Amino acid sequence: MSFGRRGSAAQSAHSNVVPLDGGPAESPVDGANRPAAANRGAPAEPDRADQVATLRDAVAAKWAPAEIRDMPQGELAQQMAAIAVDCLGDAFMDLNLLQQRETVRLALESLLEQCGVKPAAPEPAAPEPAAGGDAGADMPAESLQPSAPAKPVPSAADEEYDRDRSTVESAREQVQPALFDRIEIGKAVELERSELENQVAEIIAEILAEEKIQLNQRERGMLVALLLDDMLGLGPLEPLLADTQITDIMVNGIDQVYVERGGRLELTDVRFRDHRHLMNVCTRIVSQVGRRVDEASPLCDARLADGSRVNIIIPPLAIDGASISIRKFAEKKITLDVMEAQANMSPAMATVLRIASRAQLNILISGGTGSGKTTLLNAMSQMIDGGERIVTIEDAAELQLQQPHVVRLETRPANLEGDGEITMRDLVKNALRMRPDRIILGEVRGSEAVDMLQAMNTGHEGSMCTVHANRPREALTRLENMVGMAGINLPGNAVRTQIASAIDIIVQVSRMRDGVRRITSVTEVVGMEGEVITTQELFKYVFEGEDSSGRLVGTFETSGVRPHFMAKAEYFQLGRSLSEAMQQ
Repeated sequence: MSFGRRGSAAQSAHSNVVPLDGGPAESPVDGANRPAAANRGAPAEPDRADQVATLRDAVAAKWAPAEIRDMPQGELAQQMAAIAVDCLGDAFMDLNLLQQRETVRLALESLLEQCGVKPAAPEPAAPEPAAGGDAGADMPAESLQPSAPAKPVPSAADEEYDRDRSTVESAREQVQPALFDRIEIGKAVELERSELENQVAEIIAEILAEEKIQLNQRERGMLVALLLDDMLGLGPLEPLLADTQITDIMVNGIDQVYVERGGRLELTDVRFRDHRHLMNVCTRIVSQVGRRVDEASPLCDARLADGSRVNIIIPPLAIDGASISIRKFAEKKITLDVMEAQANMSPAMATVLRIASRAQLNILISGGTGSGKTTLLNAMSQMIDGGERIVTIEDAAELQLQQPHVVRLETRPANLEGDGEITMRDLVKNALRMRPDRIILGEVRGSEAVDMLQAMNTGHEGSMCTVHANRPREALTRLENMVGMAGINLPGNAVRTQIASAIDIIVQVSRMRDGVRRITSVTEVVGMEGEVITTQELFKYVFEGEDSSGRLVGTFETSGVRPHFMAKAEYFQLGRSLSEAMQQ
């Protein structure tokens, strides 16, 4: 083998073996030699409809409708998985495990419907109030009880997949040690994933024959993918990272992994082998960005190669085992047009936000955790002119600006001796010396608010930042409090005056109980009246009820007032467009 088989027992020293079950991740697998995110085994999303139709037709040609109706659904799903390998070939085997299961499930449901058999449906949900009605007026008492996080109803295909996975996990325990005794990990990680997969598959076939372990072709494919994910990726998290419908991954110890899909939390069946396995994955993540996580430093912010944001907290602070929170970076760019089409905002609201960004207004985006502040900031930044110099400052870099002239800065934690820390405030001060046209802060959460306000007031127009707050007025109060954290003894009136002159627009974004993120308010900062910052609301979202599917129903209302920044919009020849948007 080109990656180097081990030739004798003496050559099988374990110093070159990746300690997947818990040792320190100081190996060639980690760091710069690790393949990029594109090699995770997550192929581009295939044309699912064509594959489902091909598989359904192949099964329908093999058995008569009467035979299909009489066959237990679990057995039928298992047969369909085997047929998928034959009729779809590499197109099916190249899918990750979740995509294979979903393809079989969709084909099974389509086939049963074609044969006049309806799959078992979940129990009906509690009645919902009608759209426009008084939310909760006629709600039964039972529905007032808190509901458990959603978990998909297992189908026959799910049960068949779980049986296969149990078999593969059992085989992995026997195959993995023998595999690492026969390969040179240092050379293996230098290969492309596809080439390494082929060579590992050959060795696994030999080991299975020697150990007299019986696996079908599908199970062998699952075993190879499982071992490669452990060698090159993040182990059991790889299928979740490859699923484009998942936006957040939350690991609570070794046996509890939640995901957010469609705005709703779901408990998955993903498990880690033990706490050492989970810690090895944590170390592998942070080592890629030159950080560490251990008892001396049990908290860490990091990012994956694709830009996904990661937070890790380990024992002794995390009582039940290491906790990993991954905010996945969307492969599909979210623009204001996309948000408008998804009803996250109204067309008029989208127009005003485009004008605000193009007219170099200082914009503060406010919202709670997971409400979509960074996504909105990315979307609004696309309206910035390509000729401007932009400096971005973040704790963990996740902004993805498309302009050609962008300087990205990231904070740095202290080293083991407690030295070398670079804070957000340090970076903001330094950015002022870098001749930026605009400064964009991923999030303002401390004393850097002073320097950000000074930048906005001293010629860096069009700067943007985010802040955690539930309402626009609270966002202004938080800014005032964060200025006080800098230790500067300024009168409250002077601080509020500086805030009023620096901030032009506050955009409030919320993740509502139906899982949909909406812009609930666009508020303009007008000035000062006495010691109070005056504002006027340009747009707001008015909740009216919910439809039969549980999605909230409401309207985006405009105040119709003349924006205070109309003169600035006219300076950029956008005054007419702004007037038309405010009259919609």
